[in-house]
Amino acid sequence: MKRRDFIKNTSLATAGITILNFPVFGKNAPSNKVVIAVMGVNSRGAYLAESFAKLPNVAIAYLCDVEEKAIQNGLKPFANASQKPIIIKDIRQLVQKKDFDALVIAAPDHWHAPAAILGVANGKHVYVEKPCSHNPYEGELLVQAMKKYGKLIQMGNQRRSFPTLINAAKEVRDGIIGNAYLGKAWYTNNRKSIGYGKRIPVPATLDFDLWQGPAPRRDYQDNLVHYNWHWFWHWGTSETCNNGTHEIDCCRWFMGLDFPSKVTSAGGRYAFKDDWQTPDTQIASFEFGANKAITWEGRSCNDFPVEGAGRGFSIYGDKGTLVNYGGGDYKIFNNDKKLVKEIKSETKAETGNLVSSTGNLDFYHLNNFVNSIRGEEKINSPIDEGHKSILLCLLANIAQRTGRTLYTDPSNGHILRDPEAMKLWKRDYEKGWEPNV
Repeated sequence: MKRRDFIKNTSLATAGITILNFPVFGKNAPSNKVVIAVMGVNSRGAYLAESFAKLPNVAIAYLCDVEEKAIQNGLKPFANASQKPIIIKDIRQLVQKKDFDALVIAAPDHWHAPAAILGVANGKHVYVEKPCSHNPYEGELLVQAMKKYGKLIQMGNQRRSFPTLINAAKEVRDGIIGNAYLGKAWYTNNRKSIGYGKRIPVPATLDFDLWQGPAPRRDYQDNLVHYNWHWFWHWGTSETCNNGTHEIDCCRWFMGLDFPSKVTSAGGRYAFKDDWQTPDTQIASFEFGANKAITWEGRSCNDFPVEGAGRGFSIYGDKGTLVNYGGGDYKIFNNDKKLVKEIKSETKAETGNLVSSTGNLDFYHLNNFVNSIRGEEKINSPIDEGHKSILLCLLANIAQRTGRTLYTDPSNGHILRDPEAMKLWKRDYEKGWEPNV
């Protein structure tokens, strides 16, 4: 479905108190309006706010950010709206409001799980961008929170809602390429050096205390906000969680896998000498027992393509191979390398697009979330599924940081017989900001 089909005859609606129940007059009945607040609107969050607002009978009531320029960016799509979203900077105050139904989280990674827990604990459904957690402990907290509070938590791994990939996953599981035993995921980019940051006073436009939130306090430096926080372990989670999430998740989904038994990683910060701490080059492998595996190749600073694409995944079976090129497209080859099926995507993946690499295809996932709130669908990426994929990425990071092979419990992904590696299962928190369920 193209974006215009979602947004036809819709407009930015005035937010009000909503009571969700079974619709009396269909999807557009007043009782069926979904009212949303968005946290983190500098880039991806602004796009999500605008996109959700264009879905039928959805309204954006609040925007939450701690930086003035980001707030203005988030407000731009609503310049001509009859009523603009209300700005609340502190997420702890926002979640106490009673007149919205769902919280959308696109803040930095260290905020994802704590904010999501605040949301469901205060009666909100949650759409949380990938990665759903900064560390494995937080992912398990989210799974507990969804069960305890009975609210939906959907992760932003939008490929789970692409109709073509839903069909492809079913085909693979039904045996179109035989026994699917190996998944290969990749992502490439040509990111430049972030240099060495200078310790300077916090800009007057930024509430850095709220920006850090649950993370233990660090001094401000001028190459951190915006975006470069991704490459600092204190706040970010590396390219593996930033982009690898999507394709690693697809491999796990297509192959019907849960938790690994063994994880390894090789790589480092190879391209530049600067403040960047996470790997810009990483090769990770995940074994699932003796018969299946997934590999991940991430190159942040060399965008030479794999299989002709800057991002994508392949699934290898004993009767053939499926190749995806980053969007909703895929090809299936038999063992003689003959093309037996090709599905083209509505939108070509843009690897370097930092807002939405899959463009209009994102609307399938957003629509699935709001329709699930209405009780019309089931969410395509509930957090107990999203956590499994993010855990793979986080385990790859732990293996990379410790320089050791991780052996894990295939029932839950916990690291076995390695107390040093287990220290990275959970992070330290600023006193008074610890997430709790």
